Amino acid sequence: MSKKYHFIAVGGSVMHNLALSMVAKGYEVSGSDDEIYEPSRTRLENAGILPAEKGWFPTKIHPGLDGIILGMHARQDNPELQKALELGIPIFSFPEFIYEQSREKKRIVISGSHGKTTITSMILHVLKYHGMNFDYLVGAQIEGFDLMVKLSDAPIIIIEGDEYLTSPMDRRPKFFHYHHDILLMSGIAWDHYNVFPTFENYLQQFKTLVEMTPDEGQFIYCERDPEVKKLGEASFGKYKKTPYEAHPYDIAEGITYLKTPEANIPIAVFGEHNLQNLQGALEVCQAIGVSAPAFYDAIQHFKGAAKRQEILAKADDRIFFRDFAHAPSKLKATVEAVKSQFPNRKLIAVQELHTYSSLNRDFLSNYAHTFDAADEALIYLNPKAVALKKLELMSEDTLREGFKREDLKLFTEMEELKSYLESKRYDNTNLLLMSSGNYDDMELTLLKNKFNLAE
Repeated sequence: MSKKYHFIAVGGSVMHNLALSMVAKGYEVSGSDDEIYEPSRTRLENAGILPAEKGWFPTKIHPGLDGIILGMHARQDNPELQKALELGIPIFSFPEFIYEQSREKKRIVISGSHGKTTITSMILHVLKYHGMNFDYLVGAQIEGFDLMVKLSDAPIIIIEGDEYLTSPMDRRPKFFHYHHDILLMSGIAWDHYNVFPTFENYLQQFKTLVEMTPDEGQFIYCERDPEVKKLGEASFGKYKKTPYEAHPYDIAEGITYLKTPEANIPIAVFGEHNLQNLQGALEVCQAIGVSAPAFYDAIQHFKGAAKRQEILAKADDRIFFRDFAHAPSKLKATVEAVKSQFPNRKLIAVQELHTYSSLNRDFLSNYAHTFDAADEALIYLNPKAVALKKLELMSEDTLREGFKREDLKLFTEMEELKSYLESKRYDNTNLLLMSSGNYDDMELTLLKNKFNLAE
């Protein structure tokens, strides 16, 4: 008999990927949600598990279920959750279920405020390139992989370990539940201000995670990050410690080359942070049996993680980039990476403030000097997004003071920003759009044409 699981909030990006991976594994899967957007909707429909109706239906919860998988989007008073509790059906948060499915595997967890998805994507690319058998959980759709989650009988699993809350019933970070054998930590920069109200509170989550490393395990850490370096140099156990910093590299004519013992190898990603990410990925790969030459052979074919330094259009003297950067450390690293890769080109950088932290006046000072490397700095703020989060709309002067950038320009209408960008010339200029949102689905065709064609 195949096991039967029901997903509460099945439409989420990672939740629906887990549901699809379980169907592929032969489980019986059902689900509910009050809203399901694309591409989740079509993918669930193609797998035959799209809920017939939107909403919550306690009738779907019955004693024949082996377990409930509870998404972060569900509330504590969810009627399906309440019925499951009444019936005593086992309830798993997403990370708890991943652990249940990987108890017998070697678990490698990639943690940190920034770089997690890129490092995880690099490792997955290398392992796939060499035909290795592995499971994984990654926080974005990445090239060459149909799903964001894979569960099979593989001996190892690579997990992107998020510090955000586990579920409505469990207010601890997700990464506590994976019980890692090998832990990588890329950096610590205060994020999720709505959940971790002080930096000390945020930092404590990472300290606790390091303390969970088993004595026979390994802690791979970026010693360039001062907070991570302190955790790396502390003694919480007998585990192996492996510090790393950026892989040695050169830049020539807009291309980054890895300096290796055999040769200089061209790669598609760039920037100091990405070279740190790459070195971290190399350390993990070596820890699970991939040699350095095998890593270099594979990594030169890595095109980058989705929405990270993604090239939307380009010509000989210009590139139009899109990037997921939103937290201060990510914004600063991305702007500096593009400028250092193309120092002789003008850089126009645009940031959509979209998250609760970024829209909060009390958090704004954390963005000081993050835009310094850009030649022109623009901010987009949607007043509706601010109102939804019950926050106050910040003025241009407030933002200029927070970012420490006197010439910063603020746009609160998407069409005005679009017209402004479309009116500019882009001779010897790069344009960088950054956000964890989508600029209210701004139509980019005209802008892309300015980069695909010489003006």
